[in-house]
Amino acid sequence: MKWIAMMLASVLAMPLWAQDIQAELVHIQQRWAEIQYQLPEDDREKAFEALARDAETFVADYPGRAEPLIWQGIVLSTYAGAKGGLGALGLVKEARASLEAALEIDPEALDGSAYTSLGSLYYQVPGWPLGFGDDSKARSYLQKALAINPDGIDANYFFGDFLLDQDEPERARVYLEKVLSAPGRPGRELADDGRRREATQLLGQR
Repeated sequence: MKWIAMMLASVLAMPLWAQDIQAELVHIQQRWAEIQYQLPEDDREKAFEALARDAETFVADYPGRAEPLIWQGIVLSTYAGAKGGLGALGLVKEARASLEAALEIDPEALDGSAYTSLGSLYYQVPGWPLGFGDDSKARSYLQKALAINPDGIDANYFFGDFLLDQDEPERARVYLEKVLSAPGRPGRELADDGRRREATQLLGQR
């Protein structure tokens, strides 16, 4: 009977645990979108620094889960973008490590977001000897993200941006236009609106 009671307690506790990780995930996602799309550019570095600490705690709270690692990678990479300069290189290396760890746990977590974020790192980070940038790896990761989530806003945006970087504007237009018609993500309205604005700006440049 004691064994049955322990099993029952474990089953009843699972939904609460799932709610906890979801609540922390939503907090990180929403705060990231607020910093990225609502704060003045000069205020973003400090805000992302604080959010990176929250993401570190999120990872520590849920060891063995891919979702916290993915968002740690996203936060660190955008923190690096806000910081700029040589000081950002250490941050992007940390971001890559988090995203690679997430892939080892669950490549399809959050609709393949680890592939999307790794792909974006590989084409935006400088190549050797300063960084690890690699356009071939970027293309491969971004295509894997699209294979998992072909209608995803982020997957299409970053592949379109990458294709522009590769001087393939006609192909890029296909993916960037798909961003504008992609289904919205519940609870991610601010991020979706921001990403659509970015896609519109890129389309207007070509």
